[in-house]
Amino acid sequence: MPDDVHPLRLTEPPPPNPVPPERPAPLHARFAVSPAPAYAALDLGTNNCRLLIGSPTASGFRVVDSFSRIVRLGEGLASTGELAEPAMDRAVAALAACAEKLARRPIRQFQAVATEACRRAGNGAAFLARVESETGLRPRIISAREEAELAMESCAPLLEETDRRALLFDIGGGSTEIAWIRVPPRGSRPPGSPTAELIGYISLPLGVVTLAERAGASCFTEEGFHAVVEEVATHLLAFDRVHCIGQEIRAGGVRLIGTSGTVTTLAGVALALPRYRRPLVDGRTLDMGMADQALGDLFALGRAGLAAHPCVGPDRVDFVLPGCAVYAAIRHVWPLPALTVADRGLREGMLLRMMRADRWPGARAATSRRAVT
Repeated sequence: MPDDVHPLRLTEPPPPNPVPPERPAPLHARFAVSPAPAYAALDLGTNNCRLLIGSPTASGFRVVDSFSRIVRLGEGLASTGELAEPAMDRAVAALAACAEKLARRPIRQFQAVATEACRRAGNGAAFLARVESETGLRPRIISAREEAELAMESCAPLLEETDRRALLFDIGGGSTEIAWIRVPPRGSRPPGSPTAELIGYISLPLGVVTLAERAGASCFTEEGFHAVVEEVATHLLAFDRVHCIGQEIRAGGVRLIGTSGTVTTLAGVALALPRYRRPLVDGRTLDMGMADQALGDLFALGRAGLAAHPCVGPDRVDFVLPGCAVYAAIRHVWPLPALTVADRGLREGMLLRMMRADRWPGARAATSRRAVT
């Protein structure tokens, strides 16, 4: 027994008026004065809970620690309009694990956001109050626009000098965000100006969780898969007419960037990876022939084959083909010759924002160079 631990003497009376356990102090308050150059960002989505801790470098940031767990927070939300108790329990357990990670190291700044599931749920605010009470974390519900802006910030380093426009899509658990982006010519930008500007965005209430619950089984058939493709394409065509995206594509200089588990899985299959490896996928540009072949290969595997595939696994088997159907609709409406794959998203965008606000040179440099991982 350690020297500083004393056994309880049964003959001694218990202390009077026992003090109830204290409520966890909010993490933002605990870390507000920390001088350590480490930043943390948490993204509580409809399907996943993700944490990223990074330290600034000369070219962006270095990943110090990370956490990702499938929690399926939006399970049943489409039919009930409420977050279910088992789903909230899973999310709170994952968030408690994140809080433990955060408590192990000094953090200069921390931000946490919640997206589509908490935006749509009638009990979303009450759930987040429970999260704060039990974990000390206080996620902030962000709008679909801010979600698109954060994804744009994280992916801006993947833009090339020849790009005039970019079409960025994020196939999430509860929604799909599409961002239409202007890329100002580098020679015309004042110092410190953004390298990407959001022209317009659309948030479709169609994500891998909502589609899996409604049409997941039918996506394993050609008829069901194409029905989802047509439904999504109808929404995309309306967005295309507003911004004349097809016309811009024909003029050239438009880059298609995808950031989601769907496109990183497509990349892993296209590259025939024996297991998924982020450094081999993030920032990789696939010609559409490779991406189309990977989509066909995934569809042909069936449920058992997807569960056994090293880039999919049993936890994601129900979500892959609904996500592929959304991607196929994007591919159909906007037939670009290549797809740039981004294994990055809201967390990276938040980290870069925080570092830039603190005037770290690397965060500004990351607008033109990729973050170090």
